[in-house]
Parts: sequence; structure tokens; C-alpha cells
Amino acid sequence: MSEATMTAPASGGRPKVSKISEAVIRIAGNSQDGIQAIGGFLARLAGRSEQEVMTSYEDHIKSLRKGGIVLFDSDHVQPKPEWQQEYRHLGVAISSMTVEAIGGTGKDKGKNMFVLGLVAKMFDLNVPKLEKLIGERFGGKDESILNNALTAFHAGYSHSLDNVLETFRFVEGQKRAGHQVVMTGNEALGYGLIAAGVRFGAGYPITPWSDIMELLRRELPKYGGTFVQCEDEIASISMALGASYAGRVAVTGSSGPGISLKTEALGYAVMAELPLVVIDVQRGGPSTGMPTSVEQSDLNIACFGGHGDSPRVVLAPANVEDCFYTAIEAVNIARKYSVPVVILTDQAIATRIEACEEPNLEKVCQDISPDLTPIADFKPYDLSASDGLTHHAPPGKRIASGKYPVVTGLEHDEMGHPTGSPKLHLAMNAKRRNKLRKLASELPVPQVYGPPEGNVLLVGWGSNQGPIREAVDRARAAGDSVSSLHIRYINPLPPGLENIFSGFNRVFVVELNDEGIYGYGQLAGLLRARYCDAKIQGINKTDGLTFKVKEILEQTRARLAAAKAQPATA
Repeated sequence: MSEATMTAPASGGRPKVSKISEAVIRIAGNSQDGIQAIGGFLARLAGRSEQEVMTSYEDHIKSLRKGGIVLFDSDHVQPKPEWQQEYRHLGVAISSMTVEAIGGTGKDKGKNMFVLGLVAKMFDLNVPKLEKLIGERFGGKDESILNNALTAFHAGYSHSLDNVLETFRFVEGQKRAGHQVVMTGNEALGYGLIAAGVRFGAGYPITPWSDIMELLRRELPKYGGTFVQCEDEIASISMALGASYAGRVAVTGSSGPGISLKTEALGYAVMAELPLVVIDVQRGGPSTGMPTSVEQSDLNIACFGGHGDSPRVVLAPANVEDCFYTAIEAVNIARKYSVPVVILTDQAIATRIEACEEPNLEKVCQDISPDLTPIADFKPYDLSASDGLTHHAPPGKRIASGKYPVVTGLEHDEMGHPTGSPKLHLAMNAKRRNKLRKLASELPVPQVYGPPEGNVLLVGWGSNQGPIREAVDRARAAGDSVSSLHIRYINPLPPGLENIFSGFNRVFVVELNDEGIYGYGQLAGLLRARYCDAKIQGINKTDGLTFKVKEILEQTRARLAAAKAQPATA
């Protein structure tokens, strides 16, 4: 809970009302209680109320600040005495009161709506908008389901909160120009791909990628496209490569275990220089790991997974809105450079619901249909291009010379014919490498959040952007010299990073992966290898949860204290 900014006096025995700018609401329960639905309703309400919200489902009570409110089901939970000393507790017989409201058969299906009503009462939320959202959520089902949901919601909202000393009201949100849309990161990626012109995808179900697959399977046919659920991960990427060869940029995706299976065919895309988008929605690993937990431990496999030298592009969106535009950018890079592009997102972004400005679809939507205009002659792997950029002629394109190219996973000459020539292998490796060098030279220099010089620079990627920036704000408010840098382009890295790093005494890379045997994580290792700078160190964790602001600040202070305690060397 944020500190209250303004308090209205209590009257008539009713609790006082404190105005707040933000709140963290954690909701815990059994797996069949519909817990995620409550977070979804709150997030979508925020999107329609000019508020901002981030959903979270972890059930760690210590996530609350001291004095925070614990609203619990007194039918099933008995708080520990030590908890009651640190947090304010409010017990409500949620289970029995839900049964009383909608009947015994609805007990397990209605508790979430009852709790939503309690939360709406405690935070003075917009009831008509919530009723509309509930109607949208259950409107396509049997009428009794909608009626039960609304009945449970109103029962919770009507419950007396006389024993609560304080309720809360959000300050007015900042009005934004234009319309907003509310979506998850997975939805943003899916619709971004459609806007970019992708009309074919293939995949295999795996958490948390499956939502994208289901969206594309539902939506692509509306635009003349197709999505195929294949028998396995290898078939999925192979089918997508076939569609890319046919003249379209196709998409496939998975999470860590599936990406491992796709790496051989990903190498084929590199060798054949076929445009392809591969989405990796990271989860906890290794092996099948923790399917519903967040981690950022696939960076190495995204950049280097596979045998041989197989350079590919890796992009990492920072938030839900960025997912939409990253999808478009990935398609355009894949087309321009004839390379596979990996979008490295993670579970925290995938399932997070955010409100963002509605895209200008007339501006961003594009048609990438294959160009079948006849040409006189053609070399798909022309070595005369100094930057290595060449493109395929799609099947059906007439070549007047009659010399049609070959596409193969074997090393090849300029026409694609297999070869074992050492000279050609050397030249083709350079060609594939130089394309990424060309891309690197065109990337924008990332902007530092905070002053461009100081004591500490916090570097992050992916879903860590928000907590890192808030950590910077808190540190600077306390008088500490801290700035941050967020990296979206993982491979190749953007230019100018060495100049940015030189302005700081310490560079701490904040990432959700293991610190490894040398004390730093995967992006930190990549940066240390690139810039040979020992001041680049890691702030890491692998508990399956997103970073808390206080964790970043505590680890930063601990590393500074440890560095100060080390004896000076001659």
C-alpha cells in the first residue's frame, strides 16, 4: 500500500477514507478459486479508469509493507500471531457468505466475485464499470452464471466494513489523449504480428506461450491467414520455415524446453538466410522447470543455442505495449536482413495486464505479400553485397535467365548449390556475420534513466524495467547517485554502451537468472565478454518471482558495502 496522500475525516462511525496514488493488492487462494480472474477484472477496470495496475499472484505475505492489510477467509485461515503484530488483519467468512448469497453449488465458483466486491468496497472502485466487465466476461455463458457472478459481487460489496478503521480512494488518474486498450503481453505480441503482416504461424502448446498460439489460431483466419498446431516443436519451426521460404515471414514460438528442440532448425534458418520470427516466453528452468513462474534464463540459448556459428537477432520487449511494437520490428528486421529473429519475453510480461495507448493501426499495419514481379537474373547469396544483405525470390517469381536458386541447410555457393569449398565457407560465414554488424550500426543508442554519470548504473532487460526505474527514483530521493539503463536489443548489442558505462563507478546488471559460478548472470556475462569491464557485476535471483524494488536496493547497497570493505590493491 502506498502512503496516503490525503485523508478525509471519519464521520457517523464510518471509517476514514484515505486518498492514495497506488496500491499493491495480492490475492491468494486455491487453484480452483478463480484468483486470476479477480486480477484481470481489477486490471481492466484500471485501464478504463485512467489508472495503472500490475497483476500479481504470488502468495507471500512478506510482500506486504509493514502495516499493510490482510483480508482473509476466516472460514479457512487462522493468521499466525506474529503476522498479526506486523500487518492489519480483516477476517471475513468468505466461503460461507458466498454460499449464503448464491447457494452451495456456487461456493467454489463465486468466492472470487465475492472478494472482488470486498476489494471494490475497500477501494471505492467504480461499481457500474465493474458490473459491465463482469457482464462482458460471463455474457456468452448461461444466464444463471452471469446472475450468480453479479450476486456474489454485490454480496461482497454490501458486506459491512465497520470493523475497518480505514478505506481508500484512488486519486484521479492522469488523463491521456486518445483511446486506451487493455491487454496482456501475449495478446500484444499476437496482435503486433498480425499488424506486421504475418499470415502464417505454427506451434505446439506449452505454458506460457500457448496464449499466443490460441490467439493466432483464432484471429489469423480473419485476415486470410492460417495457424497450424503441429505434432511437436520440430515440426512447428520446420513448417514455419516452409512458409517463410514461400515468401512470407512466418512465426513460431514456445518456452524454454521447446526452444531447445527448435535450435537445429533455427540453424537452418541462419544457413539458408530465411526470415523467421521465433517467440520465447521464458519461464523457470532448466528442463520443464517451473511453468508458471518467471525467469530470464533463456538469454544464452536465444543468442547462441545451436551448433556452429549461427548468428541471429534477439530482441527483448520491456512491457506489454512494447510487445506490440517489438513484434512489428522483429518482422521488419527479419525481412530486411533475411535472418531469424528471436523475441525474448517472459512470463511476467506474458500474463501481465496493462492499459496502453491505442495504436494507430492505419500507420503501423503493413502488407508483406511476396513480390512476384519477374526479374532478369538472381543470386540469393550474392557475395558482392558488402553488407551481406540479400533476399530470396519466392516460388512463382519468374527469372528470365532460367537459373533458379536452391535453398539448403548445407554450405552453398551464391546460387545455393551445396559446396565443400573452404573459400566459400569462409566467405559465407562472413556474409552471415556482417548482416548483424550492419544491423548493430543502425540501432539507436539507449537512453539513460537519470543523470548520464554517477556512482551506480543499474542495467536491466525484459520485465525488470519497472522495478529498476522505481528503485532509481527511491535511491535518488534518498540522496544516492543511481541511474539505470534498459537494453532491448540483446543480439547484436546497441552502439555506445561502453561510453555510457564509463560514466559510472559501478554497473550492476539486474536479471532474473542465476549468478553462475563467477557471480554474475547471463546478460552481465555477455556485457563483460563484449567490453572486458570488471566493474560490470550482477544482481540476480531465481525464486520464480519478479524483482521487488526493495530487493534491488538492498542488493545494490550490499554490493557497494562489500566493495568498500575490500582492501585496496597495489
